[in-house]
Amino acid sequence: MTSAGQYNFAGLSNDCSKPGSFCLECCPGRLSEKLVEIPAEKASCVSLPLNGSVGKPPKDWKMRTLLLVILFLCGARSHAKSRPNFVLFMADDLGIGDPGCYGNKTLRTPSIDRLANEGVKLTQHLAASPLCTPSRAAFLTGRYPIRSGMASQSQVGVFLFSASSGGLPPSEITFAKLLKTQGYSTALIGKWHLGTSCQNRTDFCHHPLSHGFDYFHGLPVTNLRDCKPGDGTVFTAAFQLLVFSPLQVIGVTLLTLAVLKCLGLLRVPPVAFFCLLFLAALILVLLLAFLHYFRPLNCFLMRDHEISQQPMSYDNLTQRLTADAAQFLQRNAETPFLLVLSYLQVHTALFSSEDFAGKSKHGAYGDAAEEMDWSVGQILDVLDELKLANNTFVYFSSDQGAHVEEMSIRGEVHGGSNGIYKGGKANNWEGGIRVPGVLRWPGVIQAGLEIDEPTSNMDIFPTVLKLAGSPLPEDRIIDGHDLMPLLRGDSQRSDHEFLFHYCNFYLNAVRWHPRNSTSIWKAFFFTPNFSPEGANGCFSTHVCFCHGRHVTYHDPPLLFDLSKDPRERNPLTPTSEPQFREILEAMQQAADRHTETLRDVPNQLSLGNIIWKPWLQMCCSSPSLSCQCDREKQDVTGSR
Repeated sequence: MTSAGQYNFAGLSNDCSKPGSFCLECCPGRLSEKLVEIPAEKASCVSLPLNGSVGKPPKDWKMRTLLLVILFLCGARSHAKSRPNFVLFMADDLGIGDPGCYGNKTLRTPSIDRLANEGVKLTQHLAASPLCTPSRAAFLTGRYPIRSGMASQSQVGVFLFSASSGGLPPSEITFAKLLKTQGYSTALIGKWHLGTSCQNRTDFCHHPLSHGFDYFHGLPVTNLRDCKPGDGTVFTAAFQLLVFSPLQVIGVTLLTLAVLKCLGLLRVPPVAFFCLLFLAALILVLLLAFLHYFRPLNCFLMRDHEISQQPMSYDNLTQRLTADAAQFLQRNAETPFLLVLSYLQVHTALFSSEDFAGKSKHGAYGDAAEEMDWSVGQILDVLDELKLANNTFVYFSSDQGAHVEEMSIRGEVHGGSNGIYKGGKANNWEGGIRVPGVLRWPGVIQAGLEIDEPTSNMDIFPTVLKLAGSPLPEDRIIDGHDLMPLLRGDSQRSDHEFLFHYCNFYLNAVRWHPRNSTSIWKAFFFTPNFSPEGANGCFSTHVCFCHGRHVTYHDPPLLFDLSKDPRERNPLTPTSEPQFREILEAMQQAADRHTETLRDVPNQLSLGNIIWKPWLQMCCSSPSLSCQCDREKQDVTGSR
């Protein structure tokens, strides 16, 4: 092959793009042996003029052999073109109101906006869960997190410790695992947050390398305020319950006993005072130990199975991870690849490099968001430099909506924007689950298209597998649907008639887009109790919870038509919606059918699976808990 559309055999040179030529058609996606007139724009076809008059089949056996060779080469070329590379960007806590392409006029996101201009923007793209851990499990497996046990029945819905035994079960199948069987090089760079080990610190049963990734460089848990000195803590409520309240009780008890003893009303043995003082001292020691050791024990970077930096340094962190992602692309430019670039930004603790600090109009949050956008642009530039852009499927999204309750210890807003939508992270109002969704594949996906159909981050699983030529697993339910019919314009309707919105383990709401209607119904079985009253979030508890006194149950369910009321301000009634009862009945029946497909699986986020287990703790320097090392500066280039 000499150039696009040209082949040379035995001195024959034929330009397939030449208008008006009659030739053998052999195009990507289909093979046929027929005489057609080639339009000028079909430069990807291969042509060979036939001897004799037009329309007569070749009689020379040599010519027949040559035609078969051409068909074979075309088939190989078609197969290669139909198997794109994949670059999947996943932001953390980025709101749908943050990128410019979704209406933000003051936060600068030129790279994300470029993707939207050159591809498709989804305006009703939904996270399968409004929390990090379950949402990412759904993204990788194409399944509701309750199916894999990644849905908590308690108030803690994510992993907080590196030495927890829960995680994405080894039995789950990720798209990375299946792409690897198709010859793809696979890498996850950035945040994982789906567990590490099960029984001992070296079994790595939940680790990215056990789920289909050839290469991992990033944070095994998540970015937290406690990881950055001076940025506060996420454990305020736990400290109140487990430390300050017990100390207050002990203090009052000591004072009361001392007064009673002084008044001669009660004989109190000295051992009682000693025991109470010892208990108070023990609680304080444990608190100080937690504050001292949490950061090195949980906030560290890994490269494959080895710790590369403990504790993690935020200095140029996004730039370091971006450079490593670029090197992965360069190393694998000649082979099909999957890169998942899973950003730590814009989850708190917020951070940005010197090049971005103080440069945005939105404080520390804006600085972090704009640096993340810069990183997206760097990867897109590498694809251009390697001439891989036209054969790379690119996806950008966020794991859930912006965390509206995030405030710094100095009172600064550290959460993003969910635009016009109510609520945010940790609840199933639209602000918590409607996220940016931008996809690009030049020449295949129409540029500048906007799609307002319900889609899910679970849809990436079947979409990627079908494009890579891998069959879907047949031994389990896959809840996602292939997006390509929508993206190509072959279909105007989403395959999701119903979507089910879970608040951790509990079915919170049902979404229904009837086939014969433009309405999008959403019914809530319960809603979170925002605090203070009238606020747009659960500020008193930092996140909303999913059961008990933290929610209000609705019978009949709270019903909205999102096509007319996307802000979810005006619940419908039998008076305002004549088919109120029928709609709710249809949605309840769908929920019942869905529930019947669920199977009992081990709860990966049970108390026993999320607590810290010392025998699972990884430490790079010594058996002690000092855990100090920095191997990030070592040369990590190499083939993978």
